[in-house]
Amino acid sequence: MAKGFEGAIFDVDGVLVDSPHERAWKDSLRELMETEWADIRDRTTWSDDRFTPQVYQQVMSGKPRAAGALAALEHFEVPDAKARVEVYGAHKQDMVIKLIEAGEFEAYPDALRFVLAVKAAGIPTAAASSSKNAGLFLRQIRLDTFAAQNGLSHDFVTPGLSLLDSFDADISGRDFAHGKPHPEIFLTGAAELGVAPEDCFVVEDAASGIEAAKAGRMSALGVARADDEALLAAARADLVVTSLDEIDVAALGRHVLAGRAS
Repeated sequence: MAKGFEGAIFDVDGVLVDSPHERAWKDSLRELMETEWADIRDRTTWSDDRFTPQVYQQVMSGKPRAAGALAALEHFEVPDAKARVEVYGAHKQDMVIKLIEAGEFEAYPDALRFVLAVKAAGIPTAAASSSKNAGLFLRQIRLDTFAAQNGLSHDFVTPGLSLLDSFDADISGRDFAHGKPHPEIFLTGAAELGVAPEDCFVVEDAASGIEAAKAGRMSALGVARADDEALLAAARADLVVTSLDEIDVAALGRHVLAGRAS
C-alpha cells in the first residue's frame, strides 16, 4: 500500500481565519495618502477603489510585512517606495492589532473541520504563516469548543487549549532569510515535524505560498476564497478547492490530494 501523508502544514491568514490584514493594508494606505503622503498622491496610480481584493491576493498576500508593503507601494508607483516601507508597515501593524483585539476576524468553519479531520487521521500538523500576528488569531480560537458545538469527534484534542496549542509545530512569524515563494518556511515546518518534505502537503490561499510548497517538493492544496482558482492553478497547485469541506480525507492516507466524489 502507498504510504500516506505524514505532515500537514497550514498557512493562517485566508486559510484558517478570515483576517483583517487586507482591510488594514488598504485602510492604512488610504489614511497615509489623505494625510502625510497627500503631497505625493497625484504622482501615484493609487486610488482607494484600485486597491481591490485581487491586488491584495496577487501582489501582497503571503509575504512578510516589509515585503508586502514594498510590493503594494511599487504596484501603485509610489515615489521613494523603499523609503516609505517602514512607515506604511508600522501604520498597518497598529491598525491590524486594533482590529484583532476588537475581534474583527473569524475562523473559517470548513478549515476547522478539516484540521479536526486531519488530526483524527493521525497526521501531524504545523502552522506556518509569514505574519507575525498569526499567534494572536490562533490563541483566540478553541478547537475543542468548535468540535463540541458542531457534534464533531475531538477526543484527540486537549480540552481547554487554543487552536495554536493544537498544532504539533508553529513556525509562524519567524524572521526567515527568504520569504515566499522561497520554500524556507515550509521546509522548516517539515523539519520541525520530523517529516520529509515530499511526505507533507501545504494548505495555502496565495499563489506565492503554492509556489513555495512546490519549490520545497511538497504537495500543494490551494483554497480559493477570493475567486482566484485560476491564479492558484497557474502556480501549480496539485488541487484547488473553494472549501476545505471538498477534500477527500481518506485519500490523504494514500498520499493523494483529491476532492470528494460528487
